[in-house]
Amino acid sequence: MDALSCIDQCFIADSMLEELPAPSSVGKTKVGGIDLNKARMRWVVEALIALCCASASPQGFTASELARQVRLLSNQAESDYGPRRAAYDLKKLRAKNIVQRITQTRRYQSTASGLRAMVALVVLRNKAIKPLLAAAQRRRKSRGAQNPRPIDKHYETIRTAMQGVFDELGLAA
Repeated sequence: MDALSCIDQCFIADSMLEELPAPSSVGKTKVGGIDLNKARMRWVVEALIALCCASASPQGFTASELARQVRLLSNQAESDYGPRRAAYDLKKLRAKNIVQRITQTRRYQSTASGLRAMVALVVLRNKAIKPLLAAAQRRRKSRGAQNPRPIDKHYETIRTAMQGVFDELGLAA
């Protein structure tokens, strides 16, 4: 139930967005930051969301289950992404309080605020930022959609507003 409520109420704090790429530590171990510009971390976050939504059980999930889900999303072989890499990625997520280890087990569960933040980042990246960047790359004026939906009109409004922001800041889009 927590996983489903996190999807409904997405948010990410300014401080978390700034702190994600910074290195941190779990206990005495230093770990790298979370860079969602890297495909591997995007797959890990998407796999984490899938695991938390698919099995919203109190038993959580293991590093092996996360590795299996990442391989499904990325079409990688087990030698490319195995439980050992998944354990390291989980440690990075633990350092940012996105997941937590279930005491005296090798299983993990996501925190409510961490899951909300990751869902917000994935949705913003895939549903807002990527389409806006793709629209900004157009060199010539497009005819537009043959049968525009309301979402198409919203994207066009956002694209036009972003173009104005880019012009104001002196950025080429």
